[in-house]
Amino acid sequence: MRLKIRRRSGRRAALLAVGAMTAGLLLTAPQQATAGPPNLLTNPGFESAGAPGSDMPSCWSKSGWGDNDFTFATVADAHTGTKAMKVSLTRRVDGDRKALVTETTACAPTVAPGKQYDLSAWYKSNTPDVSVTVFRRDTTSGWQYWTDLQNPPVSAGWARTEVRTPVVPPNTDKIAWGLSVYGVGTLTSDDYALEEVGAPGPQPACSGTAEECAKGKWEVIPAQNPVRSMHAVVLKNGKVLLIAGSGNDIAQFNAGTFTSAVYDPANGSFKTVPTPVDMFCSGHVQLSDGRVLVMSGNKGYPSADGTIGYQGLKDSYVFDPATEAYTKTNDMNGGHWYPSATILGNGDVISFGGLKEDSTGNVTAEKFSAAQNKWLPMNEVNQTWSYWGLYPSMILMQDGRLFYSGSHTFGNGTPGTGASVYDYDANTITDVPGLRNKDQRDESASVLLPPAQDQRVLTIGGGNNETNPAANRITDIIDLKQPSPAYTAGPDIPLGLVDQGAGKRPQTGAEGKMYVSAVLLPDGKVLETGGALHDRADPVFEASFFDPVTNTYQPGLAADPIPRTYHSASFLMPDGRVMSVGDNPGNGTYNHNVSIYTPPYLFKGPRPQITSVIDTQWVYGDTQRITVDRPVAKAELIRPAAVTHSSDPNQRFVDLPMTVNGNTVDLNVTSNPNLAPPGWYMLFAVDANGVPSVAKWVHLGGAPALAKTGEQPSAHQHTFADALGAPKKNPAKRDSVPVAPSVAGCDRHYGSVNLCVPTRFPAEVKETTKARCEWLAAHQYPKRMKVNGSDPLRLDPDRDGYAC
Repeated sequence: MRLKIRRRSGRRAALLAVGAMTAGLLLTAPQQATAGPPNLLTNPGFESAGAPGSDMPSCWSKSGWGDNDFTFATVADAHTGTKAMKVSLTRRVDGDRKALVTETTACAPTVAPGKQYDLSAWYKSNTPDVSVTVFRRDTTSGWQYWTDLQNPPVSAGWARTEVRTPVVPPNTDKIAWGLSVYGVGTLTSDDYALEEVGAPGPQPACSGTAEECAKGKWEVIPAQNPVRSMHAVVLKNGKVLLIAGSGNDIAQFNAGTFTSAVYDPANGSFKTVPTPVDMFCSGHVQLSDGRVLVMSGNKGYPSADGTIGYQGLKDSYVFDPATEAYTKTNDMNGGHWYPSATILGNGDVISFGGLKEDSTGNVTAEKFSAAQNKWLPMNEVNQTWSYWGLYPSMILMQDGRLFYSGSHTFGNGTPGTGASVYDYDANTITDVPGLRNKDQRDESASVLLPPAQDQRVLTIGGGNNETNPAANRITDIIDLKQPSPAYTAGPDIPLGLVDQGAGKRPQTGAEGKMYVSAVLLPDGKVLETGGALHDRADPVFEASFFDPVTNTYQPGLAADPIPRTYHSASFLMPDGRVMSVGDNPGNGTYNHNVSIYTPPYLFKGPRPQITSVIDTQWVYGDTQRITVDRPVAKAELIRPAAVTHSSDPNQRFVDLPMTVNGNTVDLNVTSNPNLAPPGWYMLFAVDANGVPSVAKWVHLGGAPALAKTGEQPSAHQHTFADALGAPKKNPAKRDSVPVAPSVAGCDRHYGSVNLCVPTRFPAEVKETTKARCEWLAAHQYPKRMKVNGSDPLRLDPDRDGYAC
C-alpha cells in the first residue's frame, strides 16, 4: 500500500497527515538494509555505516554545487530505525546540496530502458526549496543530470513523498537520486525506495486502415479560410486566431482592408474580425492571461521599382479571446516588420529584429512589461545595438537567458557561428558552434524538444532567399545542459516528392525544404511537415516524425495534399490533431484550403480521458490532482501555438512527473517559470501506447500571497551552459543598420508588389530570357507582367514594357 500526500490551500494543496494506524504499521516494519524487490536501493535508511574514515553512510554521497554554506549529518531523529540524513543550508547565493545515491555499480540501482520507476522517501523540512533530483548513467557518455521531478512541500513532521520517473531513455542502465535543498533551511530524510512500475498493457488493435495506423491521415475540410492568413494562434478557449492584415495583397492595403478570422473547431465555422492596422508580418505571443500581444506589422509596401522596401509599424495591440476584439497598447519604440517575440519567466515579453519605418534594420530590443501592461521606454531596456535579422528564433532557457537558434527569415544568418546565447542581465552575446550551413537556415524551423526540462533544441532545414539554392535536409541538435553546448549533426530530413511545375517527382540527394513546420505532439514526438525546395516555389510533399528519445526520423507519413510553402502554418489543436493553413507562392496567389492531420496515435483504439481536474489554476512547484478513466504513462503541458513563417519560439512541452494511485494521479509542476512561462496550457494525459487524451485547459502562474509567506518554492535553476567562450563585443550605439530593399528576395521591377519574381533564380535555371520565362510560366506567374523602370533580369527583350 502506498501512502499519499496531497496539498491543498485554496488553489494549493496542503500536506495531509498520514493515518496513525498506517504510520504505526510502518514504524514496526523491519528496516530494509540491502537492495531487493520491491525496493531496489541499497541502504535506503542510512543504517549501514560507510567505509572506515567515511562520514557518509554506505552507498550515499555528498553532492551539490554552487556558492552556499552547508552541513551534512547522520542523525538519530529517524523515521524508522536509528538513523536519518540531515542536510542544511545556512547561506546561499546559488546551487544546491543533496545526499545522493552513490554513482557506482555496487550502489546505484540497475534500471531498464523503456520502464518507469516510483521513487519515494520520508522527510521533514522547513523550506519549500526542496526538489527530487535524478541522475542517470548513459552507457556511452557516463553519468549525467536527468531531471527534477517534484517539489515536496514544507512539513514539520514526517511526511512521505513519492513520484514516478519518466520512461527510462535508451542506453541508460542505472539511476541515482536524492532530495536537493536549494534554499536556506534544513531537510531531514529517511527510508528511500525505488520500485519498478508494472508492465503496460498489450498493444491495442488498429481502429483504422493499416495505412492510417502507420502513417496517419490528412483531410481537407469543406470550409475554407476566409482570410489570407499569415499568422496562426491557438487561443485559450480552443479556437484559432488567423491574422491576415492586408494578406500580402497591396490592393487590400491601399483599400485599408485588414482582416483576421477566428476558427471554431467545435463547429467548423470561421468568423471574420475587424482588424485595426496591417498586421501582415507582425509578431505575436500569448500573454500570461491568455490575451494575444500583436506587435508591429506593415506600414508600407515596397515601391514599384524596388527602391523602397517594406516598412515596419510601431503599433501594438492585444487580442482578447473573450471579446474577439483588438485593443491598442502603447507603441513600440520603433517599427519591427518581422520581429521576434518571446515570453519570459516573469510574463514580460522581449522582442528583437525586423525592419524600421524607413526599411532599415532595427537594432533595438523592446520589452513589454506584464506588470505595467505596456512597452517600456528604450532607456529602461538593456541594449546591445545588435541586428538579429528578421524573425530570429529566440528560445527561453531554464536560467532566463535566450538561445538564438540560428533560424530566421530572409538572407544570411548572423555574423559569427550563426547561433548564440544572449544574457539579458549581463547584456552579452556569446556564440555557440556547430550550426551547419549557417547562411542557409532561412525559413528553417527550431523547437525546444520534449520535454522542456531536457533543454535540447532541434533546428530543421532551411535555404536562402537571396542566393536561392535548393533547400537543405540538414538537422542540427544542441544540448543546452552541457557546460559548453554546441550543435551536433542530426539525421537528414526524409526525402519526399517535389513539384517544380511539371508534376511531382521524387527528391534526390541533398534536396530538402524551407518553410518547414515543426509541431510538438502530445506523445512527445515532433511532426515535421510542409515546405518548399526553393524560395516561394516548388512545394515538397512529405511529412515525418522526429523522435527526441532516439534522435531519428520516422519517414513516410501521409503528406498534406495541399502545398504549404511561404506564409503557411501548422499547429497542434486541443484534440491532438494538427491543423495546416496557408500557402502564398511567388505568383501572388493564396491557398484558402484548410487541412487537418490525424496522427497514427488516434487510430490506436479508445483514448484515455481526464475525467476531472480538481483545480485549473496552477502554481509553480505545486502538486495538482487529476483523475483518469484508465492508467496513463505520462502527462504534460503544451503551450498553445503562436506561429508564423516557420517560427514559434514559445512552443514547448513541459513534463509533469506523476504520483500514481490507480486512476488518481497527482501531477508535479515545475518550480521554474523559465521552463514553463506563465499562461494557459493544454494538459494532456497519454497512455503507454502514446495515445493522448483530449486536452484540458489549465492556467499556470505564480501566487504572490504564497511567495510572501514562503510557501511557494523558488525556481530550481541549474548551471548549464556555464563554460561558454568569451562574449562578442557589442556594437556602439547606433540607430539602425542598412538593409537592401530586396531583402524579401523579390525583384520589384516586374508586375505588382504582390508578385515575387526571384532576385536570383534557382541554380538549374539558365541565365537566359527563355529559361527564366519558362520557369515563371511553369510556376503560374501572369503571362504579361509590366516592367517597372529598368529590366535587370532581361525579361523584356522586345522592349514593349512587359516581361515574357
